[in-house]
Formats: sequence, C-alpha cells, structure tokens
Amino acid sequence: MIRPLALALMIAVSATPLAAKETSAASYKTALADPARPAADRERDAARKPADLLAFAQIAPGEKVGDFVMGGGYVTRLLAAAVGPTGKVYAFQPAEFIAFKKQYGDDQAAVDAAYPNVDAVAGPFAAPAFTTPLDTIITVQNFHDLYLKPFPEGTSDKASAALFAALKPGGTLVVVDHSAADGSGTTLSDSLHRIDKAAVVAALTKAGFKLEAESDLYKRADDPRTANVFDKEIRGKTDQFALRFRKPG
Repeated sequence: MIRPLALALMIAVSATPLAAKETSAASYKTALADPARPAADRERDAARKPADLLAFAQIAPGEKVGDFVMGGGYVTRLLAAAVGPTGKVYAFQPAEFIAFKKQYGDDQAAVDAAYPNVDAVAGPFAAPAFTTPLDTIITVQNFHDLYLKPFPEGTSDKASAALFAALKPGGTLVVVDHSAADGSGTTLSDSLHRIDKAAVVAALTKAGFKLEAESDLYKRADDPRTANVFDKEIRGKTDQFALRFRKPG
C-alpha cells in the first residue's frame, strides 16, 4: 500500500521534468521574440531552427552557458534571452579570429554591451578562458575550424580538453557542423569547411566526453557534401549534424 505522503512525493517528482520542460519551452519563445534581436537574425531563423536547437541543447533559465566561437552573436543573443536574468552567457571569440578580422571583436563588444547577462571571453582558440564551471557549451559551425591550416597540429585536442575542463561534472557540449563525406575525417576542413561527424565524435571521446544524443535537425539529404559551404549554390543549405555530448559525473 502506498501511503498518501509517499504518493504525493512520487507525483511531485514525476511532474518536475515536465514542469522544467514547459518552463524551458516558454523561455525559447521569449528568446525568439526578444526585441533586441536584429532583423538579420530573424531572417535566418527558418534555416537555423533556433527553438529546436535550444531544446536539443536542453538550455534552461538560470543556467551558465558558453558560446564557443560566437561569431556575429546569433547564438549568443538566443542564449542570453533563454537563460534569463538569473543565468549567464560566456561568449568566446578566439583571439586569432579578432586579429584576422576586426569585426569579430566589434561584434563581441556590441553583444557584451547590449546584454547584462553576457560576458565576453577572449583568448587563444585552443584555450578558451571560461572563468566559471558551465552547465552547457554550444558551438555551431566552428569545430571544423580547429583543423584549418593556420592552426598548429594539436589545436583540436587542446580545445577539446579545454571544453571538457570548462564544464561542470554532468555538463553538456553541443556541436553543430557542416557534414563532410563519410570517412573523410578532417581532411576537408580547410578546403570545404566541412568535417566528418565520426571525426568529431572521436576527438571529443578522446577528451573524455560521452556521446549522448544526435539530432537530424539540420539533415539535408540533397547536399552531396562535395562543395565548399560558402559556395553560393549550397550556402545556407548544407547537410549538418547536431551532437550532444556529456561530461561524466
């Protein structure tokens, strides 16, 4: 026989995940509707499916999250609204990117100034200087950059280890990137800006991560995966993979 108090506790525990999901879903809607988001961001939403990305990453209000290589700030702005005023977003821009193109630094400074819950993070590509243990890190269309020719061999191993160290035990890393042909490894990262999904899994598993989930959110079967992602015929229509890894603990 189940006593009333035990039954009440069981109901409360079973209801908690649902309540958390509902709260997070509401925060995603708020993030998309954020009036601070520029029109250019909204125009990209159809292809980038931001609410689905936030759900796959399991972003929740109040969390501390990192955007590894924030670029122009599309994901950073979404995260800032999704985690809310009690959360924090650490937006990393590699020093090498800023040195290559001043706009990267300007974009980082602008987002940092616009959102009180965003902190700019700089440093070498292989050593992101996140200053506090994070719940989640997201990196979108950037993992392949760790294998570009300007960066020395071993950059990916160092960055993967740094991302692992930056997360709390049980924290997650979400990687979205352009798909290269199966079996190509990292050989097309520089020429096509693509990477074989298996190579990402191997690199992050080596760093200590466990692959937890995969999503077909950005699957495009019509992409032959042979063109540079910046070619006008394929840009914005590439086949991409989305992976969620967890740090044990």
